[in-house]
Amino acid sequence: MIKNHIIRKIIILLILLSQNAVSATFEQDIVAAALERTQHDVRYDGAYLSIAYPGGDVPQNIGVCTDVIIRSYRAIGSDLQKLVHEDIAANFEQYPSRRLWGLNRPDKNIDHRRVPILQAFFSRHGKRLIVSRNGNDYKPGDTVTWMLPGNLPHIGIVSDKISSQSGLPMIVHNIGSGPVLEDMLFQYKITGHYRYVPHQYNN
Repeated sequence: MIKNHIIRKIIILLILLSQNAVSATFEQDIVAAALERTQHDVRYDGAYLSIAYPGGDVPQNIGVCTDVIIRSYRAIGSDLQKLVHEDIAANFEQYPSRRLWGLNRPDKNIDHRRVPILQAFFSRHGKRLIVSRNGNDYKPGDTVTWMLPGNLPHIGIVSDKISSQSGLPMIVHNIGSGPVLEDMLFQYKITGHYRYVPHQYNN
């Protein structure tokens, strides 16, 4: 009995250690990918463009806030264009496409580049986390959405860098001047807080 009890404890410990390793690896990879985006000269341009599928992208010298997310995840082997398109095609009414834009079908050129669509996808396939004014609730690799003045949705990735001024985690985002690392977590109203870990990190 005692031996079996010890074995169960060891198994539980190994599972917990494995889960922590997966989390650490994902955090390191997605944060590194997001920080790497800040090294690119990108002009803010949200024009509708026809792009390849899967693995399609707008020209590398243009992009919007969602492209920071898309390109960061693609760098770690996760194609949000494909993942979002497949899910929205199978579950169209679970997405706000009809309500917000009057659409009747998916559009693989633009769906994944819209903040409300990514919010729905992350809610369905990741974790919806607490929205608070406590910086400690926002961990490296988390995705945060905001509503900017003029009812403009925005999105960014929480980094592992802490601001020396505010003590808050800094955000990688593109709000108009290209991808940057900035102390802006509570600068605008937060509308969502998510953690999406791709399946390959759970294998």
